[in-house]
Amino acid sequence: MKSSVIIFPGSNCDRDMDVALKKFGFKNQMVWHNDPEIPKSDLIVLPGGFSYGDYLRCGSIAAKSKIIKSVIDFANSGGLVIGICNGFQILIETGLLPGALLTNKYLKFICKNVFVKLNKDESKYFKNIKKNVLELHIAHNDGNYFCSKDEVKSLEDNNQIAVNYCGQNGEVTEQFNPNGSINNIAGIFNKNKNIIGMMPHPERMIDKCLSSNDGNFFFENLIQNLK
Repeated sequence: MKSSVIIFPGSNCDRDMDVALKKFGFKNQMVWHNDPEIPKSDLIVLPGGFSYGDYLRCGSIAAKSKIIKSVIDFANSGGLVIGICNGFQILIETGLLPGALLTNKYLKFICKNVFVKLNKDESKYFKNIKKNVLELHIAHNDGNYFCSKDEVKSLEDNNQIAVNYCGQNGEVTEQFNPNGSINNIAGIFNKNKNIIGMMPHPERMIDKCLSSNDGNFFFENLIQNLK
């Protein structure tokens, strides 16, 4: 399986993602944002970081990069696209995912481990995954997911809510909402479920020495579902 990680000025999780993908068997390529097109790939990843220093809005300048047209064409053709943290923000800025990511509720940068409950539907991202709740890491200032009531209903009706912040036992309550996101939403799919954007970082949790290896479940499951 071939993957491509897009690098923007200010990306800081691109190498982490490269290590994680290669660990689980992907033949990964690092692609510069100003390249005209993406090499042949089974998966494209927009990594975390602070592209262009988060000027204007997080992800807004990166969403205008030359490579983005190829990302959009790939996504619209049914290709698998993952956006993690800043990558999620970029996917929203491109219009590939709905809603907005606002400043965290308490106006502070958050960097800590969280638990997330998975929507184990028929998407290739979570189908057959062995756990319902994963311990992952978040590190963001603008991860407060927001959308209108009609958009929330649409996300729910179409089973597009991918992951929710929760307690260790899967309790999706306000107590476990770190940033104010509506309905504890930590990540969403597009309608066809080939695109996922989420704030938590699975690539930071692939070894016990990093405090959790729950990210392994995500990557192991993904490559098995792509074979």
